[in-house]
Amino acid sequence: MKTLRSFVGGRWVEGREPFATLVNPATEEPLARTSSAGIDFGAAVEFGRSQGGPALRELTFAQRGALLGSWSKALHAKRDELIALSMENGGNTRGDAKFDIDGAIATLAHYAELGGQLGSLRALRDGDAVQLGRTARYAGLHLWVARDGVAVHINAFNFPAWGTCEKAACALLAGMPILSKPATSTALAAWRAAEIGAGLLPGGAFQFICGSPGDLLDQLGPQDVVAFTGSSQTAGRLREQLARRGARLNVEADSLNAAVLGPDVQTGSATWDLFVQDVVRDMTQKTGQKCTAIRRVFVGGDQLASAQEALVERLGQVRVGDPARPEVTMGPVSTADQLRDVRAGIAKLASESQPVFGGDGSVKALAPEGKGYFVSPVLLLSRDPAGARVMHKDEVFGPVATLAASRSAADLVRRGGGGLVCSVYSDDRDFLRQCVLAIAPYHGRIYIGSEKVAGQTMGPGTVLPQLLHGGPGHAGGGEELGGLRGLQLYSQRVALQGDRALLDSIAPAPEQQKS
Repeated sequence: MKTLRSFVGGRWVEGREPFATLVNPATEEPLARTSSAGIDFGAAVEFGRSQGGPALRELTFAQRGALLGSWSKALHAKRDELIALSMENGGNTRGDAKFDIDGAIATLAHYAELGGQLGSLRALRDGDAVQLGRTARYAGLHLWVARDGVAVHINAFNFPAWGTCEKAACALLAGMPILSKPATSTALAAWRAAEIGAGLLPGGAFQFICGSPGDLLDQLGPQDVVAFTGSSQTAGRLREQLARRGARLNVEADSLNAAVLGPDVQTGSATWDLFVQDVVRDMTQKTGQKCTAIRRVFVGGDQLASAQEALVERLGQVRVGDPARPEVTMGPVSTADQLRDVRAGIAKLASESQPVFGGDGSVKALAPEGKGYFVSPVLLLSRDPAGARVMHKDEVFGPVATLAASRSAADLVRRGGGGLVCSVYSDDRDFLRQCVLAIAPYHGRIYIGSEKVAGQTMGPGTVLPQLLHGGPGHAGGGEELGGLRGLQLYSQRVALQGDRALLDSIAPAPEQQKS
């Protein structure tokens, strides 16, 4: 059985007992083992600060971008291998595995391109210079500079490659070294992506922890950053721990994402078809184990029965089983613990809503009898969404959503406590204006589905590097990506004031840089 090692201090290190075992969630076959026991996390942090940070900050944005481009190209060259690992260890269909791997490759490539556009700069101006004195000579400006610490990335189990690379792209382009830790249960793809990229980056710029983080967080201080993706419960513990040390924390946590169908949308229209397609895909892609998956569906007008019929028909076409079989369109959830939690969540939702497809989630999967962590897609119907509690409070991290009629969709959406993304389907500009502006304070991103975009959109569940990923309240309050905005998490904004010519020499504006 393969042993996954960690990359710290410029070398690959094998941990000691006890080891954790990674399995194929469709067959429960052991695939690999890993441990971080014996790693000196204090030394790893110091190596990143003393070696990786100075090496990255010495490079221009264009040079940092070139490193990201090399990593992206190297991953693309190994794309089929990475997809196979994602299918095997993540229980993904080939399409779902491609979603993860291609997302990693594309995000690195996007930030490589941004680095090239910034050219010979090493720090970013925030806005224009402002006159402070009687003449333009005495001026002030704001500048983003890389923080003088390390960035610890704690990634979730559902997107091991994409999660690793999207965080890495922003931190490395900003000029901050990384210690990356994937979720252990699905670490194979992340480990291989790290193995491919580690040798392409300056020493100390990228380190990789496979296994428990041990006392890593105890080594951090005010110049360090932690970017966490996971549950709100774990995020709460991190906030308490890091507050004492002064490290910056960014959280992406739970999200009760909603889809809203406007009262103007008629069955059979392009907008209707887009709504049905998006809801079913974002319920079942990655077996619903996506932070952007649709959990609540609110239908305006008198179309509830038609919407239920269309969604049930489409869900009936999903084939659950071992993703190694070509006819399978949805694989298992990632672990036995996840399966237990999803089934318990379905039962809680069913206490106030009626299942209209999938029952309690039990399914006869296309897989070896008695093996695998399989669950059916489940659609429930709420007759009283205004009085419901569970559907607006608990995220079931699986292929599960609750459907309801709505006269005031914005009010119901806001009861989710804040989300990563909400999708609104309508061609009525007045409805869209009112709905979008009402729910905007509660979301990091709003996707508007309409007839004009039906042929070109990738749906609400696709995280794009050009746009912010994150959300307020229940979703954690963090922000990632968003083009160059993603660099701000790893940067300190400082105000400079003095002679304008001297300021320009210290921090050239983009148009002043030399090629």
